[in-house]
Amino acid sequence: QVQLVESGGGLVEPRGSLRLSCAASGSIFSLNAMGWYRQVPGKERELVAGITTGGLTQYADSVKGRFTISRDNAKNTVDLQMNSLKPEDTAVYYCSYAAIVAGDEHVYWGQGTQVTVSS
Repeated sequence: QVQLVESGGGLVEPRGSLRLSCAASGSIFSLNAMGWYRQVPGKERELVAGITTGGLTQYADSVKGRFTISRDNAKNTVDLQMNSLKPEDTAVYYCSYAAIVAGDEHVYWGQGTQVTVSS
C-alpha cells in the first residue's frame, strides 16, 4: 500500500501562482511514476502532469509553459508549480502514484485538494 498526502491548494486570483505538494509513503518501489490529475464536476479526471523516477515528464497541452512538475526521489515527493493560473484551471487536483509490480500496474490516489482561480 502507498499513502499520498497532498497540500497547497487554495484560492488564487487569475494570473496568480500556487504550488501543490504531495508526499508518498508506504511500499514505494524504486521505479514509479507520480503525477497530478484534476477533475471538475461532470467531467472525467484528466492528467495535468506526470514525472517518472528517471525524470521524464508529460504535460497536458492546456498547461504547457505554465505548470512545472518536479520530484525528489529521496523524499518520495512530487510538486506542481502552477503559474499564470486561469479560471479554467479550477478543479480538484489529485496526486497519483503508479508502479508496475510483477506485471500488474498499481495506482494510488491522494484525497484531492481544491484549487480555485477566481477574482
